[in-house]
Amino acid sequence: MEWSIQQVARLAGTTSRALRHYGDLGLLPPSRVGPNGYRYYDERALVRLQRILLLRDLGLGLAQIGDILDRETDERDALERHLEWLRSERDRVARQIDAVAGTIRGLTGEEGLMPEKMFDGFDHTQHREEVEERWGREAYARSDAWWRGMSDTERAAWKQRAERLGSDWIAAATAGVDPASERAQDLARRHVEWLAGIPGTPAAASGGDVGGYVRGLGEMYVADERFARNYGGPDGAAFVRDALAIYAEAHL
Repeated sequence: MEWSIQQVARLAGTTSRALRHYGDLGLLPPSRVGPNGYRYYDERALVRLQRILLLRDLGLGLAQIGDILDRETDERDALERHLEWLRSERDRVARQIDAVAGTIRGLTGEEGLMPEKMFDGFDHTQHREEVEERWGREAYARSDAWWRGMSDTERAAWKQRAERLGSDWIAAATAGVDPASERAQDLARRHVEWLAGIPGTPAAASGGDVGGYVRGLGEMYVADERFARNYGGPDGAAFVRDALAIYAEAHL
């Protein structure tokens, strides 16, 4: 089967002009061009268009998208990895919806406000034993005091920063970015800076083996499915691990 450019534009929620632009750039050549000059697209072209639109939703430019499409020729594999990321985002948004809905119920008097649910997923007290076992009681006590000492606004800002970092890691992994690339290494820098802002972690302490700590965290992200989920699954966690290891070798 094939569809005209107008039909494809309508199906995809875009414009014929955008599709022609994609074609002129070599991103989406038509399957054939009729005698009247009209462009037609077959099923394979529609799959390619879906990938283009998915990558655009990640904030990638058309030049970057072209590089990815040229490099990742196995469409099924690429879409399966993107699907994994979409499911991770769906779960994250579902948790946010539950948290906000609970806050609204609290504000309307239907139930009491429950701070531990307002910031669900960022209550690090649930990992107290693990933190104390890995880095000692003092490390936990300092990070716990820091967390409890923040205002609700500060906690929300920290949560937003963490979520943005996680989303950017997943987007880079989904796009097939090289762990040694400038983009991945900038993410690694942001990650280390984020860790350094949490009192009690070896990254925040002076004179510690920050490089060893960062490399160890990367290995933990891969080994522990709870952390791997934050980066879109095992493949995403492996990408984070590799990028962090390269950064640690060069800078820590």
